[in-house]
Amino acid sequence: MKNWFKVNSAHLIVIALFIVLVFFYFTPVWQGKTLAQSDVVQAQAGQKELFDYKAKDGKAPMWTNSMFGGMPTYQIWQANENNIGTYMLKAVKFVFPSPMDTVLFYLLGAYFLFSVLRIKPWLAAVGAVAIAFTSYNFIYIEAGHITRANAIAFIPPVIAAVIMCYRGSRLWGPVLLALFLSLEIRVNHLQTTYYLLMALMVYVIFILVDAIKQKQLKEFFIASGRQVIAVIIALMVNASILLPTWEYSKLSTRGHANITKVDNNNTKEKGLDKEYAYEWSQGVGETMTFMIPNAYGGASGGQLDEKSHVAKFFMEKGGASAVQAGQMAQGMPTYWGDKRFTSGPWYFGAGIFFLFILGLVIVKNRLKWWILTTTVLALLLSFGKNFTLVSDLFFDYFPMYNKFRAVESILVLVSITVPLMAIMTVNELLTRAKEIPNLDKKVLYTFVGIGGVCLLIGLLPDLFLNFRNAGHNNLIESFTQQIGDKSFATEMVNQLVLDRKDIASKDAYRSFVIVLLTFGAVWFYLKRKVSEGALLGILLVLFLFDLWSVDKRFLNDKSFMEKGATAQQVFQQREVDQLILMDKDPSYRVLDLTTDPFSDARPSYYHKSLGGYHAAKLMRFQEILENQFNGALNEDVLDMFNVRYLITTDPQNQSQRIVRRSTAAGNAWFVDKITFVKGNAEEMQAISSFDPRKEAFVNQQYQNEIKAKTSSSATTGEIKLTSYHPDKMQYEYTATNDAFAVFSEVFYDKGWKAYVDGKEIPIIRADYLLRALQLPSGTHKVEFIFDPESHKMGNLLTLISSIILGLGIVAAAYFSLRETEKETAA
Repeated sequence: MKNWFKVNSAHLIVIALFIVLVFFYFTPVWQGKTLAQSDVVQAQAGQKELFDYKAKDGKAPMWTNSMFGGMPTYQIWQANENNIGTYMLKAVKFVFPSPMDTVLFYLLGAYFLFSVLRIKPWLAAVGAVAIAFTSYNFIYIEAGHITRANAIAFIPPVIAAVIMCYRGSRLWGPVLLALFLSLEIRVNHLQTTYYLLMALMVYVIFILVDAIKQKQLKEFFIASGRQVIAVIIALMVNASILLPTWEYSKLSTRGHANITKVDNNNTKEKGLDKEYAYEWSQGVGETMTFMIPNAYGGASGGQLDEKSHVAKFFMEKGGASAVQAGQMAQGMPTYWGDKRFTSGPWYFGAGIFFLFILGLVIVKNRLKWWILTTTVLALLLSFGKNFTLVSDLFFDYFPMYNKFRAVESILVLVSITVPLMAIMTVNELLTRAKEIPNLDKKVLYTFVGIGGVCLLIGLLPDLFLNFRNAGHNNLIESFTQQIGDKSFATEMVNQLVLDRKDIASKDAYRSFVIVLLTFGAVWFYLKRKVSEGALLGILLVLFLFDLWSVDKRFLNDKSFMEKGATAQQVFQQREVDQLILMDKDPSYRVLDLTTDPFSDARPSYYHKSLGGYHAAKLMRFQEILENQFNGALNEDVLDMFNVRYLITTDPQNQSQRIVRRSTAAGNAWFVDKITFVKGNAEEMQAISSFDPRKEAFVNQQYQNEIKAKTSSSATTGEIKLTSYHPDKMQYEYTATNDAFAVFSEVFYDKGWKAYVDGKEIPIIRADYLLRALQLPSGTHKVEFIFDPESHKMGNLLTLISSIILGLGIVAAAYFSLRETEKETAA
């Protein structure tokens, strides 16, 4: 044991250093505070009904009616109790609360990758810091994209495990690949996982080409076969996530449209709408932020203070005090790129970027070409609408690529490959500096190129940057409408442009200094003025200072608040909420028009909201939004969803008020008439104007399941909801004859089953998205129960595969220990 500690002492010290860094960055966490994250707030609102019933029943329901009229809860939260990864993640979180655990995963995962690449521990530590502290890793945390952040953290160890496999590791390579990939999938951000698989696919192609050259195809296919087994195990470990998600995705906005849309080339659209998918595309010029963080103004707002040009303008021309001017200036849009808004730039570190460019010149490692290819591919795809030649090719033809939006997020790969190349560059300098021809010139020329660009932007920002985007005139017009004075608005925006120049120039000088110091450390090492240890120490401190200080612009102590304060402030019960909650009927819906109802989940905290917030609504619900709520609310559709209350804003005094809708159809009702329609487009057109309580429109695909006499006979009777549970809804009814009942519940045939007096009957889709049943005459009980087969099958596969993976880890540890003992004895 003493020998083990001695051998691994450097690794243990590095890990201890990482823990110290995490604790220092997140001092508010161990003071008992928590992050106020916008996306977490949205998630908490959407999950409120789910957790209320979990607290009552001991298990979470699999359906919720709190958003979009109803959706599966495993799209917003899932326990995954059979998944081995769940307990590993919980163990780390128990010691290191969120988001400390995420940043520790960043550091440890990157360190493992560099260790597998046989980088010395302290240089590997520098590389781990360079990868972990890249700006968007912290911006994602601040915004509440924790699942994405965790998925990014597991990219480096998955890559490392694949490298181990192709190096010939027959045991630990496949076992670690299965483990890390299962964790990657478990944190449940499939878009990030998809990008990882793209990068690995490029890597495997390079390995295959190399195997052909070296005539080692047999070894390649054996190693690949082991990885295939590992990947299958990782997928099966996460079957409880993947099977229901795959099933749901086909019916969501990530799947096929029910009403055919065509693009400009007269091609049927599949997956996401291209304009929607490309909405957040990286600007080609914005790549400047890779080495100058605020070249494009940083985040959309909050960059200016009372010393800014805009604030001085408010004081001189508007008569505002310094405090007022500073507050107004903070809200000004300093970001001038082409995105609607942004939380911050993709910044990889000025010194790191300098070493990355140098590495393209001096690194001989074969990984260089994989890194370069992956970087270029990811960069081109991140441009989206700004460079459609490559993006459209992938969007139209590459499998599943069109299921994801915000294409700029593929830059997570670049945020790993750039530091990876930078550290490989330093390793080249440490191991083979004497073998590199004209090394001094290459280092010097690279500094002149990168440092020169930074210095020129600092001195002459107008030479490279415009500081005005395509919406510049619209911005002036918007301020003109608010202020009522176009000349004032124009001058104010001119002052804003000056502030943008100052912001960019200041950061350009900052980046120049970072590049200069990095160059100086390398240069003096090559001239033997500083030792290897001193060089690594300088780089560690320099990179940490550079990235840490930029990260603190977006995620700092002000981002935290006392635990419980978020819920108290964000979800504070309004008077309108209190009044609505006085209605004790078991189920009715609310639509809050004081916010953007279909992009805000906060009303779901207290009500069964017709609105909500989720990246993948049911496609049929999205199509109703596009066709029935485009520009105005369709009252008939509100009726069929049983929207009993609207929350509106009084235009006179801006107070919130309730509108009680007496026409809401209720939980269930009998219709006098069924009208069959030929297709989805006709069905959508039919509900544009109708009385849902009298007539139901049904697609002709269900015609054989409805008795002829039911479709034209008026029904005398009553049906009412007697028991509400998200997963189980019970009704009682009396009908004089066979009847057709429509329910104000979302149709989802991947788990919902209906029973009359315990006997299952088919569920029919009516009015485009509602459930309907053909019911026999008399007095009976109806039950709807949600129990999807995909969830049950997924849980079983997850349990079996988790046991297999656990045994694999134990076996790998056992055989490794035996091998070590043999070596020690020898």
